[in-house]
Amino acid sequence: MQIDKLRRRELDQLFQSILSLKDLEECYRFFDDLCTINEIQSLAQRLEVARMLRDGNTYHKIETETGASTATISRVKRCLNYGNDAYTLALDRVNEKESESSS
Repeated sequence: MQIDKLRRRELDQLFQSILSLKDLEECYRFFDDLCTINEIQSLAQRLEVARMLRDGNTYHKIETETGASTATISRVKRCLNYGNDAYTLALDRVNEKESESSS
């Protein structure tokens, strides 16, 4: 796991802070203070690329719809195939929550 190379108190503090947020509004406020708009958009773009790859979309369609570079798409695909399954975990949980909300 690459993140183990970064593991230290500051990173633990960041992740604990994110986990402490209670709702979507708190997340918006926290990330607005923490990151630039471009950084937030890049993170959101990667998650959308992961969703689209899981759904079987082509690189061309993903590139067109998200504006992501082929390098970004390839990196996300590599993580989906050989990573820690975190994209899958997060996307599955979001899908579950959306399903519960629409029921």
